[in-house]
Amino acid sequence: MRVKDAGPIAYYVTAHGYGHGARTCDILRALHRLAPEQEVIVITHLPPAFFASRLPDACPHFRAGAFDVGLAQLDSIRADVDATLAPLRALYRGRRETVRREAEFLREAGVSMVVADIPALPLEAARAVGCPAAAVGNFGWNWIYGAYRERDPAWGEIVEAIEDGYRCADLLVRLPFSEPMTIFPRRVDVGVTASPGRPDRARLAAMTGADPERTWVLLSFTSLGWEAEAIRRVAALRQYAFFTVLPLAWQAASLYAADPADMAFSDILAACDIVVSKPGYGIVAECVANQKPLVYADRSHFLEYPILVEAIQDFLVHAHVPVADLYAGRLEDALADVAAAPPPPKRIALGGADEAAHALLSLRCGADIGGA
Repeated sequence: MRVKDAGPIAYYVTAHGYGHGARTCDILRALHRLAPEQEVIVITHLPPAFFASRLPDACPHFRAGAFDVGLAQLDSIRADVDATLAPLRALYRGRRETVRREAEFLREAGVSMVVADIPALPLEAARAVGCPAAAVGNFGWNWIYGAYRERDPAWGEIVEAIEDGYRCADLLVRLPFSEPMTIFPRRVDVGVTASPGRPDRARLAAMTGADPERTWVLLSFTSLGWEAEAIRRVAALRQYAFFTVLPLAWQAASLYAADPADMAFSDILAACDIVVSKPGYGIVAECVANQKPLVYADRSHFLEYPILVEAIQDFLVHAHVPVADLYAGRLEDALADVAAAPPPPKRIALGGADEAAHALLSLRCGADIGGA
């Protein structure tokens, strides 16, 4: 798609976990394929190294910035709702100044379009300067925070402010496994954004020293509070080799830490036989794309959880591990269950990254996109 003389796209990404960043990388790769001359500026508090490992041929410019809060986390499983409200209130007390400052940046950089996954304030800034704006996501923070209104009236004020911002979007690219997201006046649905990795098992074995004859299990968590007894119990499951991705690592037999700087996360996942994780859009999409069985744990205080569990049950070979068992390292029953689980009853289309990239470029060019 022609991009000559077009200004950069400013792509704002929440730093609440790596799932938002992973799907952004999927879409940025597709954007690069469709419009290799298109400049992109990614604005986020996620580390640039995360993007560099996933975008070797299409690495964008970066600018540090946080325009939403997400949910405070005790670890990869447990959210801290009470600790989330104070930083949210502080962020929205400075709402007008943040929007003014960001609008100034958009003007000075000659930005041709704003994309937000899925903070609301950048959409307000785009409206202020009159450039097209799109949101990308499978849920809005207004929907997540709306469940907490009974805790404190301040949650309702935050929800209303976020909805004001979301109404500034010209388009929502709605990903699978989503809530209705009707606050956005115009929506287009796309398929799963993830794509299959390269299952280079020999390479991962050479990197880590793991025995390729064992069943390989990817523990897909950014943090997991295992005590020594939990580690000992997992290491005793000698028929398995367990992998984490740095910086999560333990020094124990049968536990191996892979470096995403040396091997892309999607390739690490593709080389493994089973994934253990919390339900999140990113990991569910990766497992769907790579047809990997998923052992999933409960996720507290997150409204998205039942939607993602429904997707897991529809599209993946799966088993559930109770949170108490996960923290205790009691994985043997769930791993046996997933090995004996039936095929998933449904299939879902891939190709969502290309569909999303096409919709975004069409919006920027003023072309017809369709959608609700």
